[in-house]
Amino acid sequence: MTKSMKRLTAPRSWPVKRKVSVFITKPNPGPHAIDGGMPLALVLRDMLQVCDTAREAKRILGQRDILVDGRVAKDPKLPVGVMDVVSIPRTGNHYRMVLNPKGKLELVRIDADDATWKLCRIENKTMVKGGRVQINLHDGRNLVIDEDDYRTGDVIKLALPEQSVMSRYPLKQGSIALIVSGSHTGETAIVDEYAITRRPSPNIVRFKDGRETVKKNVFVIGDKAPEIKLPEGSAI
Repeated sequence: MTKSMKRLTAPRSWPVKRKVSVFITKPNPGPHAIDGGMPLALVLRDMLQVCDTAREAKRILGQRDILVDGRVAKDPKLPVGVMDVVSIPRTGNHYRMVLNPKGKLELVRIDADDATWKLCRIENKTMVKGGRVQINLHDGRNLVIDEDDYRTGDVIKLALPEQSVMSRYPLKQGSIALIVSGSHTGETAIVDEYAITRRPSPNIVRFKDGRETVKKNVFVIGDKAPEIKLPEGSAI
């Protein structure tokens, strides 16, 4: 597998210009897929514009000036994906990575209080030693819980960096959802029905505006109102 990537082949979700140079930073394997997260160096240079070159981005990271989800990040190729929180303590600025209505990754500026938590979708559940349940989240985190009150597709509000569960947002009728993949990526909608199929085909989520998509494309962001700040132009 090559360690380089040409700018023209960068995922469509990356908000970068295509013909500025030949190559672009390729993210390391990490918590997000290549089309679901941007390398931290590109986030600093192209999205936040706190530096002009990748070399300057590496120096900033080497000074331990950047936090991702409440922890110091030093890897310039670390993928920063949906719902991740990027903080710059020296300036007091905090941002949350979301998808805009055009399907592009976008950093939305948030308050310091909002930077102390993030939303994580439950991708899977496994049984571990002692009969306890481990929930596997969309950003690569794994949490072991005592009571199995969660279902795949639900979203939890996770405290940072303690990783304690603050609240839960189930995938159900009336929930507010962000579509994170598919032809309507970046759009928000109200869930009308969650249809569980008893066959190999995926479960279907139907929305009040008549649209529908498969379960893996849906990310719940609140019960009656969005818990996160959405980009400009987003409508429910």
